[in-house]
Amino acid sequence: MNDLKDQYRYLMGGYYGMFLVDEYPLKEFIIKDIKEYIDNFIEINPIDDFDYKKEAELIKEKTTDRVKLQDLLLVLHKINADMEVEFIVKAKLRELGRRDYF
Repeated sequence: MNDLKDQYRYLMGGYYGMFLVDEYPLKEFIIKDIKEYIDNFIEINPIDDFDYKKEAELIKEKTTDRVKLQDLLLVLHKINADMEVEFIVKAKLRELGRRDYF
């Protein structure tokens, strides 16, 4: 059961991570695809006594941008997104890494 909760958490982290990728002009389509993937995941894997909305809000508020972008890389692979998006996300992660040192 915890495995399903963890999967949901990284899916939501990736969803919110995509909102950070302003450099990709078609990000709305990726966000839509991720949302559909999450909806299908919830439908196939219902978790009893789990507040999806509350968990999503916690992820949105408390997860760092770095983790959201790392989660996004996992999600992009699952939805078979264009490699261009992955390159942009990896560049953002490198940029965040440089900011951490300065």
